[in-house]
Order: sequence, then C-alpha cells, then structure tokens
Amino acid sequence: MPRTLRHGPQRRTHPLVWFLAVICTIIAVAIIIAGMVVFVGYLVIHPRVPFISVANAHLHLLDNDLAGLLQTQISVTVRAENDNQKADATFSDIRLTLSFQGIKIAYLVAGQIEVSKKKSMDLNYVVQSSSIPLNPDQMDEVDFSRKRNVISFELKGSARAMWRVGPLGSVKFWNHLNCMLKFHPSNGTYIHSRCSSKSK
Repeated sequence: MPRTLRHGPQRRTHPLVWFLAVICTIIAVAIIIAGMVVFVGYLVIHPRVPFISVANAHLHLLDNDLAGLLQTQISVTVRAENDNQKADATFSDIRLTLSFQGIKIAYLVAGQIEVSKKKSMDLNYVVQSSSIPLNPDQMDEVDFSRKRNVISFELKGSARAMWRVGPLGSVKFWNHLNCMLKFHPSNGTYIHSRCSSKSK
C-alpha cells in the first residue's frame, strides 16, 4: 500500500528575519560601492607614487687608528616626495639603516609626516659614530678607499606611504630603499647617484 506524504502547516518567515536579510544586503552593497570608489580613486592618482630618496649627503669625518677602530661622521638628507597633483600623502614608519662593510653604524628613523600634493619634505640626519671595531679585511678596505679616494656606505630600509582617496578609504604601500652612498674621503663630498625608492 503506497504511503501518503503528509505536509504539516507551513510556517511563515518571521519579519525580523526579513529585516536582517535586508540590512545585510544594504551593507554588502555599500561595501561594494565603497570599494569601487576607492579603486577608481586609486586609478586616478596611481601614476604618481610618493617616494623617498637621498637628496644630499656629506662625509665630515673618517678616521681609523692602528687598533682598527673607525670614527666617522656623516650627514644625510632623506627626501619624502609627493609628485601627485590630486592627493596629499602621509609617510610613516621611516626606518633606514646606515652600514659600513656589514657593520651597522646607525638607524635613521622618523615618525609620521604629512606631505602636500606636489610638495616634498627633507629629513636631515647627522650620524656620529666612534670606536667602530674593524677586522683586518675591513681595515684594508678603508686604506684602499683612501688611496682611490672613494668610500662606500650602505643605506637600506623602508617607509610606509598612504594616500587618502576621498572620504571612504585610503591606499597604503611600502617604499623600499637600498643603495650605496659614495664619498670622496679627501674632502667628504657626496658622489651623487640614483638612490631612490621610485620605480625606474
């Protein structure tokens, strides 16, 4: 004997469930629209990415003794530049390391700075370090650098940059700097070269 399927009385969906569904839909649509606005704004200002670079430097002191201790004083001007015509930029978490032959001499750091559109800001650092112990190979490198009148220091690090894209969002990314600072030991002048986080 075939079974008869019986259905009980159908329950109506509670109005609160419908209300929550409508609210979730509205929120989802708002998030999508906000994302599109941020994306379009990013495309508009993207061609000009803020960057950091070395604007100038000078070797004030380079002295090493027979015991292998190096004393040096270097000034470095780091420039935070915003070439964009349509958005202000914020730089933060600036942290660069100045080294010689793998020996860390100093950290160049800065907090948050604001750079208006089509503007730049210079950060001036003076690094004074004494009694840096050198091994025999590093001592030979200093002597050789004096003879050829060119000595190199490594500057490496990063900084976070941010654009505000309208009232709804922002675009964040990292600037990475990795270059050699070269000087003439005879007079301390900086040998200018490309030292920038800007893409080639």
